[in-house]
Amino acid sequence: MGSTAFTVTFDCADPHRQASFWAAALDWQVEDHRDLIAGLQQAGYVGADDMIDVAGVASWKAAAAVRDPGDPVDDRSGMGRGGRLLFQIVPEPKSGKNRVHLDVRVGADASAAKIEQLTGLGATVIGKGEQGGHGWVVLSDPEGNEFCVA
Repeated sequence: MGSTAFTVTFDCADPHRQASFWAAALDWQVEDHRDLIAGLQQAGYVGADDMIDVAGVASWKAAAAVRDPGDPVDDRSGMGRGGRLLFQIVPEPKSGKNRVHLDVRVGADASAAKIEQLTGLGATVIGKGEQGGHGWVVLSDPEGNEFCVA
């Protein structure tokens, strides 16, 4: 039996900006981990140095995630039990082309509007492609990770 739960993890410099961008790009939501954080803090496992306030919500300092709002969620942790994107701080900058990228599929009629929305959120158009009558636009997110809109 296969699993429908997955997390794609991105190394980054600013996980909260990345989470905000991708939540808007995919019409997903940023995960709310405040209850998990509160419980771990109360038990003495995490301290103030592990957290940051993001729009009035206690959040992990070094990580943020987004999830499909239609998928199940673990009420205790706030983590999605379906598809998720996790953004975690790493010390080094992006150094080359992604080996894995996301394709945001919206259809030919909605592609231009989606690209306009994404560039307004901080994405950059970096190229175009076509194969067998199917076209796509290559963009990069605010930290330079490539993705396609088709």
